[in-house]
Amino acid sequence: MATATYNGRIIAQSDDTTFVEGNHYFPLESLDRSVVTETDRHSVCPWKGTASYFTLDVDGETAENAAWYYPEPKEGAEQVAGRVAFYGVVTVEA
Repeated sequence: MATATYNGRIIAQSDDTTFVEGNHYFPLESLDRSVVTETDRHSVCPWKGTASYFTLDVDGETAENAAWYYPEPKEGAEQVAGRVAFYGVVTVEA
């Protein structure tokens, strides 16, 4: 079971994560939607495609664009489809 926590709160938990480029990708449905807000930030990975971001807000602590996912990953990056990963402000234990 992998767990992602921010500011002491579990924000995602699953026994079905995918490990890609040093990051655990959690199923989107495991994400606690009550603590995230989708942002207008996007970035492009040459092989995964265009990423979209979430800002986390837990008990007054905010982490801008701290979670990302690929709504339409490129061919060859299907393993990240429907999954979300987190930047260093989020603790991931597997």
